[in-house]
Amino acid sequence: MKLTAIIDRENDGYVSKCPELGIASQGSSVEEARENLQEALELFFEVAEEEEIQRRLHTNSIITQLEVKVG
Repeated sequence: MKLTAIIDRENDGYVSKCPELGIASQGSSVEEARENLQEALELFFEVAEEEEIQRRLHTNSIITQLEVKVG
């Protein structure tokens, strides 16, 4: 299954989030944050019941950029 990973710098590390499932992780580098999120997602799918997966899974999410006026 292909899922989205959004990784943001936060203080001295990185936070990784999967918007489709609302699962997050972190790491000291972009790669570590990505790997930790992947592991968290795989663990979720190992233990979650199908009902929980379907309840949390948002497959119609659209990620886009906006241009806004500031000031």
